[in-house]
Amino acid sequence: MEPETALILCRLIRNLSAMFLWGAFAYLALLVPQALRLDIGQRLRTARVSAIILAIASTFLALPFQAGAIGQGWSDAVDLSTIRDVLLETSVGNAWLIQAIAASLLTPALVLPMRKAIAVTGAGSGLLLISLALSGHATMQDGWVGLAHRLNDMVHVLSGGAWIGALIPVMLVLRLLRQPGYHQSAQLALMRFSTAGHIAVALVIISGVINTILTLGHIPKDFASPYQALLALKIILVILLTALAIVNRYIFVPRMRTRNVNSIQAIWYGTLMEIVLGVGVLGLVAWFGMLEPV
Repeated sequence: MEPETALILCRLIRNLSAMFLWGAFAYLALLVPQALRLDIGQRLRTARVSAIILAIASTFLALPFQAGAIGQGWSDAVDLSTIRDVLLETSVGNAWLIQAIAASLLTPALVLPMRKAIAVTGAGSGLLLISLALSGHATMQDGWVGLAHRLNDMVHVLSGGAWIGALIPVMLVLRLLRQPGYHQSAQLALMRFSTAGHIAVALVIISGVINTILTLGHIPKDFASPYQALLALKIILVILLTALAIVNRYIFVPRMRTRNVNSIQAIWYGTLMEIVLGVGVLGLVAWFGMLEPV
């Protein structure tokens, strides 16, 4: 495996972990009633701790992998002088330093009580996602256009994470919907997710279109270009994701009153498919984010 491939995998793990932590725990902290919040938080404890460790580890490993990708391979990935040069003399290295600090802010969430850990996890992972906009294609332009591109990229990753990351606790809420002790709280949590989900999906689409224009200047149409081909595939997956979300919200949710069990099961499987497609989208982003946008 070359350093470039290792860096792509590292970016994917970091993005997946950060988006899960942001979406899931911002949702729990802001939209889920307190009694249900702590219960779901406990059920996600192992996943949360694992994702925090992966987010921190993948963020710190990204720098030596980047040094190897820029330099002559694995020899430069473990060469301290090369790593130092990348850190201090490149924009990628400067952005990595901020990302490393943001990832480190997740550490207290590993030991805090659940009530506080939920809020710290959501806030820390949100900052990590924001810091990702300081590297990559969003840094190509200078001046006001460059600033607008970075801010738009921040909106894109935060709204995407709020949508995809929240789907995992939503699946758990769906399971609790049929339990009498949780029914009212679960119903309220799902209604709030539905409202916030509309906003998140709209922001993902709008910011994605703006990102494409700012980066490429047009919609992807030259499929001989690896970047444009992968970007086009990402757009197709996002369209499928949006279609699934619409089917869940406007076909199966209204049927819950008359065909409760079957509709909940259909929504659960539809949500699972959204997660699978979301992972595919993040895999493509980790890949074409390393390519020249031509």
